[in-house]
Amino acid sequence: MKSRKEALRIAKKIFAGCLKDGQLDESSVRKVVAKLSETKPRGYQEVADAYLRLVRLEVEKNRAIVQSAVALDEPTKTGLVADLKKKYGPQIQPEFSVDPGLLGGMKIRVGSDVWDGSVKNRLERLSEQFN
Repeated sequence: MKSRKEALRIAKKIFAGCLKDGQLDESSVRKVVAKLSETKPRGYQEVADAYLRLVRLEVEKNRAIVQSAVALDEPTKTGLVADLKKKYGPQIQPEFSVDPGLLGGMKIRVGSDVWDGSVKNRLERLSEQFN
């Protein structure tokens, strides 16, 4: 492979071919990975790394991780999912978990976006102001 840029350019072309109606097609991804590992063309490792990074970013972009200090009731979950779908689109897949370490409130991560409304985070920010 000539360069990392060349590997990324090839990976982006392959990745674009795996999108159907703006959504990542899992069977296409599996076929690409199988073909790359089977044929092992020159520089395939750099292309595979770049391609898998693009796939991982796309998957993370459509996944919402919601952590709360206590279990959320159904009306709260429903409202939260509706808000997330309004902001990120109907493809968003929420995952709910309980983390008592947050002390109160919740933390939401969608791709690289993070909203931290937890009591733990507020206390940490408050302590930083007085140190």
